[in-house]
Amino acid sequence: MAQMSTGPDQRPPAGAGQRVDAARNRQRILDAARALYAVDGLGVSMAAVAREAGVGKATLSRHFATPGELVEAVFTEHMRAYATATEEALAVEDPWEGFTAYVTRVCQMQAEDRGFASVLTLTFSGAEELEQLRVRAYQGFLSIIERARATGHLREDFASEDLILVLIANAAVVEATAAAAPDAWRRLAGHLLRGFATPGAPLPPVPPAPTSADLYEVMVRNT
Repeated sequence: MAQMSTGPDQRPPAGAGQRVDAARNRQRILDAARALYAVDGLGVSMAAVAREAGVGKATLSRHFATPGELVEAVFTEHMRAYATATEEALAVEDPWEGFTAYVTRVCQMQAEDRGFASVLTLTFSGAEELEQLRVRAYQGFLSIIERARATGHLREDFASEDLILVLIANAAVVEATAAAAPDAWRRLAGHLLRGFATPGAPLPPVPPAPTSADLYEVMVRNT
C-alpha cells in the first residue's frame, strides 16, 4: 500500500506549536486574573495570578509586563459593557426610569465583580482603551442627567460628580459585605436614589436591610 506523502506543504508552519502554547498561556492568565480579581479585588499580586494560571512569572511577564496591562486586558470588556449601559439608559423612553435603572445597574456591575468595583473608581495611565470607554460612559451619563432633570424628578443640584461618590461608596459596601450580606448594595442604592429624587418622584420600594446577624458577621469579618 502506498504511503501518504508528507511533503512540506503538509507540515505545520514553523513555530505554530509555540504560538498555540502562547495563546493558551495568555488565556489561562486572563482566566486566572479574572477569577482572582472578582473575589479579592485588584490587590491580587502578579505572583498569585501566575500560580493560579499554572505558569511561571517569566511567562506572565512576557504577556503582561505590568499589573496595569493585565487589568486593562481583563476589564476592557467590562468597561465596554459599562459604556453600553449608558446608551441603553438613554434609549429608555422615560428619562427618569432610565436614570434610576442606570444607577442601579452600575451598582450591580460592581457587586458582581469586586475587581471591577475598584476599576470604576480608578484611572490607569497607559490603559488607553479603558480610559476611552470611561470617557464615553461619562459623556453618556451627562445626557442621562439632563434628560432626567427635565422630568422634574431629579434634584436640580445633582451633579455628575455625585456618580463618582456613588461608585466609591458602593465599592466600599461591596468590599465589606460581599461574604456575609452580598445584597446590601441594593439597600444603599435605594437610599441614594431617594436622596437624588425630588419629592413625589416615582421610585421602587427600598430593598430590605441586611439582618442584624448578617451585619454582625460583616463587622466581625472586618475587625
